Amino acid sequence: MFGTAIKWSATTVIAVALGVTLPLAANKPAALAQLVLVQSALAQSADQVLCDRIAADPADPDKPADVKGAVEIAVSDIATAIKFCKRASTSSRRALYELGRAYAANRQMTEATGAYRKAADKGSSAAMVELGSLLANGSAGPKDETQARTLFARAAAAGNARGAANLATLSGSNGDNSSDPAEARAMLAKAAETNSAEAQFQLALMMANGVGGPKDDAAARGLFEKAAAQDHAGALDWMGNFAETGRGGPEDKNAAKTYYEKAAALGNDDAKAALERLKCPLVMKTKKGEVLTHLCF
Repeated sequence: MFGTAIKWSATTVIAVALGVTLPLAANKPAALAQLVLVQSALAQSADQVLCDRIAADPADPDKPADVKGAVEIAVSDIATAIKFCKRASTSSRRALYELGRAYAANRQMTEATGAYRKAADKGSSAAMVELGSLLANGSAGPKDETQARTLFARAAAAGNARGAANLATLSGSNGDNSSDPAEARAMLAKAAETNSAEAQFQLALMMANGVGGPKDDAAARGLFEKAAAQDHAGALDWMGNFAETGRGGPEDKNAAKTYYEKAAALGNDDAKAALERLKCPLVMKTKKGEVLTHLCF
C-alpha cells in the first residue's frame, strides 16, 4: 500500500488548492469544464494578489489583514497596478477601488473617478471617501459638496473613520450647518469601538479641538495612546505633543521623545521637527521677535 506511487496532475494540484472537486477522467467534457473554472479562478486570484501588493490602501476596511498596503503607489508600480487591478476589478470591488487609486496616481482623474464611483456603488466605503473628496475640492471636475456630503455620510454609516471625519470637516466649512458634527463624532465613536486606529485618531482630534462636542483632553489623550499603540504615525506625533506639554495627563519629556522618534521613523514630518525642537529648546530673538539662533544641547 505504502509503496504505490500516486501521480498528481497539475490540474489536480490546483483544484485541491482551490477546493474544487474534479469529475472522473471518464467524463472528459465535465472535467474540461471544471479545468476552465479552476484556471480562471487561479488567474483571478493572482491578479488580485498583485493588485493588492502594490495598490492596496492601508486604511481600506476591505483590505485583508495580511495585506500591508501602500499609502502612495510608487511611480514605478503605476502601470503594473493598472494592468492587474483592471483584470481583478471584474469581480472585486476592492480591486475596483485600487484601480481608482492607480489611475489617480497616474493623474488620470476621469478614469479614477469612474473606478471610484463603480466601487462605491458596490459598497466600498473607501471609494466613497475618495470620490467624495474629489467632489468636495473639485479636483476632478466641478465641485459638488452636496454629493460629497452624501458619500461621506454613507461611508461614516458603514463605519469608515475617514468618512466620519470628512463629514465633520465639510459640515464646519463655510459656515455650513446642513450636517451635524456631533453626529459625525458619534459615528467616529462607534467606529473607534472596533479598535480602528484611524477612528481613534480622528475622534481624538475632535475631542482635542472641541469639535462636535465638549473639549476633553484626557479622553483625547487616551485615544491617541490607543492609536499610537497600533503604530499610527499621526497619533504617535500627537501623543508626543501631549506628553511633552502635559496636556490631558502627566508631563513626560522622555516619553515624548520616544513617541516622536517612532512617528518620525514612520515618516511623520511634524515629529521630525519636534525632535529637532527638543534638541534646541532655547530660542534667541531680537526685540522685534525675529529668531536669531537656537541653543542646542
